[in-house]
Amino acid sequence: MVSASVLTLDVERLNNDWEWLLAVFRDVLRSSGDADLAELLPNPNGQATVVNPEVDSTRLTQAYSIAFQLLGMAEQLCAAQFRDQVEKQEGLFELPAMWADSLQHLLDAGLSGAKIAENLSQIQVELVLTAHPTEAKRATVLAHHRRLFERLQMRQRGELSLWQDAETQEGLRSVLSILWRTGEIYLHKPDLESERRTVIDYLTHVFPSVLKPLDRRLRQAWQAAGLSPDLISDPLKLPRLTFGTWVGGDRDGHPLVTPEVTKETLMVLRSSAIKLLQHELTELARLLSLSAYWLPPPSDFLQAIAERGEAAGELGKKAIDRNPNEPWRQFLNLMILRLPNQQSSQSNAYQNSRELLADLTVLYRSLIKVNMRPTAETAVQPLIRIVQTFGFHLAVLDIRQNSSMHDRAMDQLLKAAGLPDANFSSWNEAKRLEFLSTELKSRRPFLMTGRSAGPEADAVLGALQVVRDHVNNYGQDGLGSLIVSMTRQASDLLAVCLLSREVGLLEESEDGPVCPLPIVPLFETIDDLEKSAKIFDQYLQAPIIAQSLRFQQNRLGLPRPSAQIMIGYSDSNKDGGILASLVGLRHAQKELTAVGEMHGIDLCFFHGRGGTISRGAGPTHRFIRSLPESTLTGKLRITEQGEMIAQKYA
Repeated sequence: MVSASVLTLDVERLNNDWEWLLAVFRDVLRSSGDADLAELLPNPNGQATVVNPEVDSTRLTQAYSIAFQLLGMAEQLCAAQFRDQVEKQEGLFELPAMWADSLQHLLDAGLSGAKIAENLSQIQVELVLTAHPTEAKRATVLAHHRRLFERLQMRQRGELSLWQDAETQEGLRSVLSILWRTGEIYLHKPDLESERRTVIDYLTHVFPSVLKPLDRRLRQAWQAAGLSPDLISDPLKLPRLTFGTWVGGDRDGHPLVTPEVTKETLMVLRSSAIKLLQHELTELARLLSLSAYWLPPPSDFLQAIAERGEAAGELGKKAIDRNPNEPWRQFLNLMILRLPNQQSSQSNAYQNSRELLADLTVLYRSLIKVNMRPTAETAVQPLIRIVQTFGFHLAVLDIRQNSSMHDRAMDQLLKAAGLPDANFSSWNEAKRLEFLSTELKSRRPFLMTGRSAGPEADAVLGALQVVRDHVNNYGQDGLGSLIVSMTRQASDLLAVCLLSREVGLLEESEDGPVCPLPIVPLFETIDDLEKSAKIFDQYLQAPIIAQSLRFQQNRLGLPRPSAQIMIGYSDSNKDGGILASLVGLRHAQKELTAVGEMHGIDLCFFHGRGGTISRGAGPTHRFIRSLPESTLTGKLRITEQGEMIAQKYA
């Protein structure tokens, strides 16, 4: 087994790449009139440079920031080349934490290929992108970084002709010139719109492109392990990678995240997702120029075209006439026509991404029927995975608020309703639970529509109203969880049910009122982690929670009810130190899993990890393998915070 660490990289090659990049950057600085800075850039040979005190510190910081970005790119490319070299010379099984290594562990443990394939479809990893004040890169700058990296990749692909080499260097110089005059970082604190734009840049320009190589690497490793490719031929039964975000939904200590911001964020995510799908469908239509003259389509596929064309009326006829004798393009034209459009209403528009996924499956199978399996797998299957991953929402938006804010909202709500004792926040836990249990049996709200109870109540209820409206208009696909920071007792969670009732978010089921969205505790301090199992047990005993979990199970088609629990690494470390934090987190996960099993539910742990050791950072595969075995049930959520997003994925 090879350890793919930076220590095993070809240092000489890395230095050569960095020196080449720095030489181009020096030329850019000299041509822009900044020759003094060009001489002060880092030297790969290790020779220190004395900084002239008269040099402007802002310009020098900017130059060094770009220089070290170039070093990071060179290191990443060098690491990728090292892995490629190991795979070519030693085989797929020599790199740790890759598909081949993981499959080998499972086979060595005695699992059959059929058993592994059966469980692969139950695996889902969700990366939740969060903003962080240490992330200061703009979306524009991240795009420039990608262009620079592509130029560096091109240079490393092999022997280039003279004109190709010159074009690569000129292209690199051009982007560096723009980057130098753009600025690497925000000069002012980024606002919410900027944070949202950066997250959407990753979700639309970076992550969609990685799904295809991820699946390809799995299939390569699967065959290298001697397993039948037929076992994983269905693209809808492969492991799922999905995304969430807190930007625009995390209101814990963030007064600028108003209900209006949350509403706008949900709509921007939705419109960005539909724009992504429209682009991908259009590109696929350009590719599938198959003529019915040379490749007669299946009769059921022609019938599907006719039915969808008729349902679309005059627009459907135009979509079919646009590409005569090209049935696969006609079908895709009709699919594009059915994409939701926020500017106009469409009677036959897709109501959700599952309907689009069903049509893509029809397209996929029609190609297989006419012996075009390679085309189906290389062209249609990646789009199936994109739709499965991003849907019409791009990423689910979590709504997070602190339990103390909910307490103040409850105080104001009860006072406005005229209750004699409205100090909910000062009641003991027994009184709070008794009150909530009684109130949740009723459907009547405390306030008349449009009446204000106070600033905290208005903020909390306003956010939940946005969630309710989104569920009513578009369904639940774009919404994640209602996360309660600093969960200290079961009533902190049940209070969210009562607040949800106030805005009409609760739904009726055969068993009674239910909350359609998961209400998730966030255990952060050492004391809260120690009490977490008891709190969670009390929470699960509440009738409305048991009913809600069954409701969510039926909606998602799960074999058992499932609940989510978030655990915080940063605050537990601040509270007790690294060792106490790690021990507390480990014990809490074991005890919480036992509580879940006692109630017959599967748990999904949501790990609030960050970029430093104190925030739980470290190699992800080692972190996962270190988790208590019983706590992994197939679904895993992990936060990716600010600066780590760029470091890992840019």
